[in-house]
Amino acid sequence: MDGPGLEFHLPSGAWTPPRGAVAGVEERVLAQDPAGAHRTVLVRWAPGTDTSAQGVTRHPDFWEEVYLLEGTMRDLTLDETFTAGMYACRPPGMPHGPWISDDGVTMLVVTRPGQSARDASPGA
Repeated sequence: MDGPGLEFHLPSGAWTPPRGAVAGVEERVLAQDPAGAHRTVLVRWAPGTDTSAQGVTRHPDFWEEVYLLEGTMRDLTLDETFTAGMYACRPPGMPHGPWISDDGVTMLVVTRPGQSARDASPGA
């Protein structure tokens, strides 16, 4: 990532709603490159956050890594609940969600640019 060099510190940036997020979702940017293509953020969902209105999510042009720090979230498509300590690594285009978090959840999210699986396949 072409971003700031940061030594250990207590993050102090504001918690803000990400563009297009449902009510109850906030993020705190820890680091990002000037273009915003590589990002490391803390994301928290308030208890009761429900993304079902947005349906299944696919990020067509970036990788997403998610580590759950505390709380739980349930994938409504998979009907599976994920808890603190669990990790996901999603290539571009991988479907996930929608989600609900009854008790709230805080996660570390890292995104980086990448080609979709369709665009990266031989002959595409």
